[in-house]
Amino acid sequence: MKKIGILTSGGDCSGMNAAIRAAVRTGLRLGIDMVGFRKGYAGLMKGDCIPLDNKAVSGILHRGGTFLQSARSPEFRTAEGQQKALENLRSLGIDGLVVLGGDGSLNGALALHRLGFPVVGIPASIDNDIPFTDMAMGVDTALNNIIYAVDCIKDTASSHARAFVIEVMGRNSGYLASIAAIASGAEFALVPEREFDLTEICQQLRARYEEGRDNAIIILAEGVGHGQELADTIKDAIGFETRVTVLGHYQRGGAPTVFDRLLASRFGKQAVELLVAGQQGIMVGLSCNAILATPIEDVVKGEKRPQDEVLRLAEVLGI
Repeated sequence: MKKIGILTSGGDCSGMNAAIRAAVRTGLRLGIDMVGFRKGYAGLMKGDCIPLDNKAVSGILHRGGTFLQSARSPEFRTAEGQQKALENLRSLGIDGLVVLGGDGSLNGALALHRLGFPVVGIPASIDNDIPFTDMAMGVDTALNNIIYAVDCIKDTASSHARAFVIEVMGRNSGYLASIAAIASGAEFALVPEREFDLTEICQQLRARYEEGRDNAIIILAEGVGHGQELADTIKDAIGFETRVTVLGHYQRGGAPTVFDRLLASRFGKQAVELLVAGQQGIMVGLSCNAILATPIEDVVKGEKRPQDEVLRLAEVLGI
């Protein structure tokens, strides 16, 4: 293997740059030319790539997001788009590809693998819902961003005797909401995996206020509903001021934590070493602190990571 490409696709997250850096340094150390495709699969279909040497990846370890940038690519989902990408890879003399991303990105990697091209995937999704890895890149940083914001909001909630609904990312997964609620001491976490009774929640909030606890934090996963609608319902039911904070894309950015920097570095190194060893069509993942490889086909067909243990912990702690 003489030349390896790397791309970042789908939603960005902190740690992507660290993984690119580790992959490039590993490849160069093994005498392999490294190239990066701009804007994910869209760049792959255009052949838009740049050489990656030590200078190119210098100073990016601490930066959030991805310096290669990312983009959605409906065209790549078609057979014609995938064939075009494959032709570009071959014409550029690329022997293997490292793909960083979540569900859609890994499905794209699987498509290339089925066309006979060597690919290794790296899980990057702040929802932490990718099967066969204990943690995906970016999760820890996103959680730390959320906790910092919640701690700040709790200060003002206490000062003004208010309830706050804090909306976090998680269209189909309540991982961020549930973990953030546990770690911040929030009163409620509303997640897609569990049904909830809003009337009962309002009754509990009123009881808290009657006991003298005059502020509350409700963390809402975006897939459950709109924060403002929930806040209006709570305000009408309990008669106390209820405000909304939507954290949005703030959660995705910022300097990666030590955990994410190390995890990303381990993923990047292992991905390149596996390609060089002749392994392909796999995703690297974290399992009991070891880096293991799983066929991408098993990953994309696998069930989403269950949150039962986390949700049980939240219930025990009264969340």
